[in-house]
Amino acid sequence: MFMISIPVATPSRSYEVLLGSGLLARAGECLGKILENRRAFVITVSPVRRRWAKVLLKSLSASGIETELLEMPDGERWKRLTTLEKLAEKLVKQGADRGVTLIALGGGVVCDVTGFLASIYMRGVDVIQVPTTVLAQVDAAIGGKTGVNLVSGKNLLGTFHQPRAVLVDPAVLETLPSREYCAGLYEALKCGIIGDPGLFRLFEDRRREILDRDPVVVEKVIADSVRLKASVVSADEREGGLRQVLNLGHTIGHALEAETRYTPLLHGEAVAWGMIAATHIALSTGKLDSVTAGRITNSVLGFGRLPRMTWQTASILKRLRSDKKTRQGVVHFILPREIGKVEITSDVPEAIVRSAVDEIRKLARD
Repeated sequence: MFMISIPVATPSRSYEVLLGSGLLARAGECLGKILENRRAFVITVSPVRRRWAKVLLKSLSASGIETELLEMPDGERWKRLTTLEKLAEKLVKQGADRGVTLIALGGGVVCDVTGFLASIYMRGVDVIQVPTTVLAQVDAAIGGKTGVNLVSGKNLLGTFHQPRAVLVDPAVLETLPSREYCAGLYEALKCGIIGDPGLFRLFEDRRREILDRDPVVVEKVIADSVRLKASVVSADEREGGLRQVLNLGHTIGHALEAETRYTPLLHGEAVAWGMIAATHIALSTGKLDSVTAGRITNSVLGFGRLPRMTWQTASILKRLRSDKKTRQGVVHFILPREIGKVEITSDVPEAIVRSAVDEIRKLARD
């Protein structure tokens, strides 16, 4: 089996993202060389457990790794402190000590919750990320950001806790529901906009093959996205500067998720609306030309209709002020300047932000 190794080098830990079709069945072989303690707990959700847990557990067992399975509720609304506490209690009851490793098998919620739990259980244990969605493979599993939501906003509680390794198997995406698959593609498209013009052109030129899940094209999309994120995280582990560019679409996207109680939108869909809004702001402030703005918007909308929904613009503006990217009451936006280049901006007039939110609200209702 052909496998790609993409390094992530941060001050707190260096590790590899291993990527290859069929890698899940070889997880034990890969992790057997990494895990110092031969005991691990796999944390997952019911749909993933039914489809993929047996493959992973069989591989780990064959390599002599003692593994137990813990299940958490499925869905963004369970990304809360109460879920962390229940999982931690289960670990204690099963005798998990400071030498265990947690393995996240699932999408972005599982990756974030398991990573957070690993960072605080017994004051910190190792975590391995095994992402099973596009969004998790290109974003959530890489870079060590963990977190849970509050009613007030998205990811307002969390830590930085780098994994020991990330195992990415694009083959598992074959069983992903179409909506979740497309939602993850928006995060990959984001990588093209912020730093990889070639990846963006891939989305433009081979959209049909990506939507049809052509394995060769999909693996390239995943690999290029991972390389982009790995390079950014390696340069700025704790979002002191450069890493903020990864938040393109997230400022307004997070506000939409919180305002709608994490129900009608998948995370990637919220980011998609946020990228359209950021493009509108960039165009309105003269930072982006109309042709490029059209390319970005068309690329986002080219992967299917985003969910219809309604919200009050004033409520979104209020949410923006409590976003974790807001500093001293000033909202920071990541805005595209050209394909492959974005900038962090803090001087956007509220009237333009309001116009951008109005614009996507109109699109969401049409």
